[in-house]
Amino acid sequence: MTDTKPVPLPAPAGGATPLSHLGVIRVAGEDAAKFLHGQLTQDFALLDLHHARLAAFLSVKGRMLASFIAFKRSSTEVLLVCPRDLLAPTLKRLSMFVLRAKARLTDATADFALYGLLGDAARAAMPSAIPAAEPWAKADVGDASVVQLYPADGQPRALWLAPAGSSAPAGEPVSEALWLWTEVRSGIATVTAPVADAYVPQMLNYESVGGVNFKKGCYPGQEVVARSQFRGTLKRRTYLAHATEPVTVGAEVFANGDAEQPVGTVVQAADAPGGGMDALVSLQIAAASGALQVGAADGVPITLLPLPYALLEDI
Repeated sequence: MTDTKPVPLPAPAGGATPLSHLGVIRVAGEDAAKFLHGQLTQDFALLDLHHARLAAFLSVKGRMLASFIAFKRSSTEVLLVCPRDLLAPTLKRLSMFVLRAKARLTDATADFALYGLLGDAARAAMPSAIPAAEPWAKADVGDASVVQLYPADGQPRALWLAPAGSSAPAGEPVSEALWLWTEVRSGIATVTAPVADAYVPQMLNYESVGGVNFKKGCYPGQEVVARSQFRGTLKRRTYLAHATEPVTVGAEVFANGDAEQPVGTVVQAADAPGGGMDALVSLQIAAASGALQVGAADGVPITLLPLPYALLEDI
């Protein structure tokens, strides 16, 4: 069941919050971009200093082991921002493939301060020449790098990164809980430990939000991703949903009348300021028009809401 009534974003005129749940992998060296180009779902060979990339690291079966917001700090340094709960295993696994490439991967979390910017704080951080409707645009402002993200309920959002010890970005303090809710409301799913190795990128709508480049060269899992896209084998999508009671990431979603076979999974969830929880759920497309519950066939009911972006049918 789908509810078409939007939920307003109760953000202040502008705000900023430290993002303690995120970490940073630094990839440094003259082959940094070339190395990542051969490992992730995005084109890093052509990445300039004025844009970021949403990208995923896949298993050979095409399942997402991690997701990143990635950008260059210089021609020889690429930063991968990802959840801390997956940073260590991702760093270890990516490092296995460096071989003779002139690239060094390190955990650089302690070297940087990360903030999320909402509303007017996000607007003010980006140069006026960059259109507000351009997700993944990046600007270097002094020592800071600012990446424009997908909005939430019409409110601008941005990721702010600067060397540790730098002054905090301008903006009234807002809670990290509010930021996490806007992450869900933006519709851009982030892979965390409970759901790692579970989804082909299209199951999280990554091809529709700039997370997959279908024109670049090979990378692990590419054949599975291409087959899902061009042979019509995709049977799951990610939807925005609301629950009146708590739901947990990784919990299974069931359709009415079928207690045996789940039809989806909760990918991401956050407390909604107006009560209950909002969530991103990856569902079988065929089940999205019926009644749905989390945890069991008689579990917590969820209501599907409109996605804030259009899904691409063809690439």
